Amino acid sequence: MSKLKGKVIGFGLTGSHCTYHEVFPVMQELVDLGATVVPVLSYTVQNTDTRFGDASDHLEKIKEITGEEPILTIPDAEPLGPKRPLDCMLIAPLTGNSTSKFANALTDSPVLMAAKATLRNESPVVVAVSTNDALGLNGVNIMRLMATKNIYFVPLGQDHPFKKPNSLVADMTLIPETIEAALEGKQRQPVLIERYPN
Repeated sequence: MSKLKGKVIGFGLTGSHCTYHEVFPVMQELVDLGATVVPVLSYTVQNTDTRFGDASDHLEKIKEITGEEPILTIPDAEPLGPKRPLDCMLIAPLTGNSTSKFANALTDSPVLMAAKATLRNESPVVVAVSTNDALGLNGVNIMRLMATKNIYFVPLGQDHPFKKPNSLVADMTLIPETIEAALEGKQRQPVLIERYPN
């Protein structure tokens, strides 16, 4: 039996639109494993159309996969604290912008409020980073989150060290087992992995 069966998992999405094709299958996998998946969307996800798809189409796909109405506002995310606690909050993808805000206690989106509420409950927050400046200015923020109690990282690596030398992206396929480990208070290892195809 899956360790995730019966668990309530928040699934936060922020604006790394190019990774949605990687995270939607994981969202479906979590549902198939028996988890209740509660989607929480940043304002960028809700409102931005890109070459990777329209916001309205993403919204419908998320509803179709989870069978849940996405949380779209900060007030609607706040009850994920004591009133409607999550077993785990996942943010996938976590952009550099949201990484910076999260590491500095800035709560200006539904996703960050859901993460804050989950930490308040002393439950795990799992993050799947996707940012072009992880090895640049955002490095200090990533390390701050790594050193914070109850925050766990989906293993990540350089996705293109020559064209984008500061970029790190999580391996989204490792999300389920990272959540399983986090629910036991453990970081899935290794955290730093080879992502660039040789």
